[in-house]
Amino acid sequence: MFRGARVAVVVPAFNEADKIAATVKAVPSFVDDMIVVDDGSGDGTGMRARASAGGARIEVVMHQQNRGVGAAIATGYARALALGADVVVVMAGDGQMDPTDLPGLLAPVVDGTADYAKGNRLAWPGAWRQIPPVRLMGTVALAWLTGAVTGYRRLSDPQCGYTAISRAILLAVGPERIYPRYGYPNDLLARLADVGARVVEVPVRPVYGPAWRSGLRPLRVILPLSGILLRAAARRLRRGGPPTRVPDATTGSCE
Repeated sequence: MFRGARVAVVVPAFNEADKIAATVKAVPSFVDDMIVVDDGSGDGTGMRARASAGGARIEVVMHQQNRGVGAAIATGYARALALGADVVVVMAGDGQMDPTDLPGLLAPVVDGTADYAKGNRLAWPGAWRQIPPVRLMGTVALAWLTGAVTGYRRLSDPQCGYTAISRAILLAVGPERIYPRYGYPNDLLARLADVGARVVEVPVRPVYGPAWRSGLRPLRVILPLSGILLRAAARRLRRGGPPTRVPDATTGSCE
């Protein structure tokens, strides 16, 4: 537990057999439940996760086919709720999220000052020199677009998947509504805005190894994100602007 709250960590993973063991073993001991979701991997990621588990707190859920990172997270979210988690964290299976940053991410949610905390890699000292240029440019552009649609205009790093969400807000959003593939962070932010969630950003260390390569392609990004943001904008217009409850957060408050 963390400050009296039951914490679950969801680890979506696709073909991460060479990294999943280290990721699982690095999760802090105060985490009550760890849910590894193998999203149809063909390299034995799920079996490697089971072999490295070494404790009752770890559960591996298998998707028989690849359904997308958003779908894997939704599966993990649903399982975490069933286990009674008060706060649910997402940590990728590829080791790009530093477990030492986890307490800082949990604190605002557990303390009740935020409903959803997102990692902000750009706020980390020297991050501008560490983040690959292609990802940095995309992050800045998507921050502006996502902020314009959702009202979370002060968010700097909407694409960071290192997050913590409260049980109450996760139930309000509904895991089953999350966009299944790339673009889920933007879709989730829009749905959080729909329910008036308080969103904050917390500095986290960007982790990119020497062999890092972006798997993103322009068409793969532009087309789905355009649809996600257009649907979010339409929902906001239908409800007549920002939600009735206007969050008051340190950063990323909904306007």
